[in-house]
Amino acid sequence: MSLLPEEIELYRDRKWHREDSLRVETAVAVEEMVEDLGLCLGMTDVRKRLPSVYIAVCGRRDAHMPRNVQKDPEASSAWVLKDEVIARGRVYYAKIYKGHSMFIAKRVIPVFNTLWGCSKKGESGILSKNAQLVLKILRKEFELATSDLRDAAGLTRPELTKALDELQKRMKVVPAEVVYVPKFTYIWALSEARFPKETAAKMTREKAVLELARNYLQLAGMTLVGELAGKFGLSRVEAGKANHDLVKAGFAERIEKGVYRLAEFK
Repeated sequence: MSLLPEEIELYRDRKWHREDSLRVETAVAVEEMVEDLGLCLGMTDVRKRLPSVYIAVCGRRDAHMPRNVQKDPEASSAWVLKDEVIARGRVYYAKIYKGHSMFIAKRVIPVFNTLWGCSKKGESGILSKNAQLVLKILRKEFELATSDLRDAAGLTRPELTKALDELQKRMKVVPAEVVYVPKFTYIWALSEARFPKETAAKMTREKAVLELARNYLQLAGMTLVGELAGKFGLSRVEAGKANHDLVKAGFAERIEKGVYRLAEFK
């Protein structure tokens, strides 16, 4: 049973495309949804309690990913749309926080980059040696398929996977295309090359947390105790301060300790 008021669930039905009449069916529709929400996951279902391309393709609240996704038409459609959006390059896609593959709008890239990225000067002190090696190769070649990148770096498959996951989390690389012929592979590219303006933008951590809190409340309608901190790895103190600042600005309303709602629901 939902802990949220029905008005919030209805708000999410509209924003997250959890209605049959709002189902997404094209790459353009996915991009428009990402622009509206700021961020959404890819192939996840209702259990993550965040919007996703899969949920929007299903167009219902109770969207659960089936065990056999290969034979499920909704999962297949969501997968195809995900690949098309990646290739179009109009929104950012990568595994960022907690290994979740997510789409984020261009305006949100500086926020995520401030919270989880690292500067070029800081790479040697933050990135592993394998991650630094892969990054060096991509800065020379610009784009490479997974197998070619593995050969160039001289890494095993698990070592390369770990390095790429690390670089995605730090906002350094993105999958630029998914290729299925002659075999399945990702084409990897530099984030700074694909989104130069957004990755170069600077903001303070406090500002980034505030904008993340604003974006999350806008897409969710309401945030429960510890939800913002838990979903994005923030401290309770900085998440609480950001939500308090949103209340002061008239953007949010404090319902009770740790619970905030969009002011428009007053």
